[in-house]
Amino acid sequence: MSTRLETLGQNLQNVLGERIARLGTALGEATLEVAPANYLETARILRDHPDLRFEQLIDLTGVDYSTWGDGAWNGRRFAVVSHLTSVSKNWRLRLRVFADDDGYPVLPSLIGIWNSANWYEREAFDLYGILFEGHPDLRRILTDYGFVGHPFRKDFPISGHVEMRYDPEQRRVIYQPVTIEPRENTPRIIREEHYGDAGHG
Repeated sequence: MSTRLETLGQNLQNVLGERIARLGTALGEATLEVAPANYLETARILRDHPDLRFEQLIDLTGVDYSTWGDGAWNGRRFAVVSHLTSVSKNWRLRLRVFADDDGYPVLPSLIGIWNSANWYEREAFDLYGILFEGHPDLRRILTDYGFVGHPFRKDFPISGHVEMRYDPEQRRVIYQPVTIEPRENTPRIIREEHYGDAGHG
């Protein structure tokens, strides 16, 4: 572990103490996990404390762990993972929090701490169905307003439930059940001995 990561880890331990559910490193970055009850307070401390100073939220996404590790996962299903940057300290942090209820995942919104969370939280709501309490405009951002379901959930069908098309007779977009016929595509095999030979296809 680099000296920079060690310093960050020690600062996190000193400042956050018992608020830390888990602290580790992965891919050269520190990962901090907190309980939902400590999420907002921890985020505010991460931004404001002089030993941490994470001024920027650069990414936020939902994660569905239901099939993680080929089904070996036995924890809570939905998490929100945020990536934070400290410009003044020149370090990064991955902040993870799991929603308490797998059937109805709800977490506090980070908009009051980092404005950049706005569209990221809308995306996590749209694709994973994670609700963000306190978000001022939580609505779909990538799928259509009439879309049913959350397409990044692991149990969402690959072909979806409905498709939409423009109907020239009704002069509007209509929804109908999916009409995709399952088929098997067999790729053409390229033989090495004739590769690049126009005479042999």
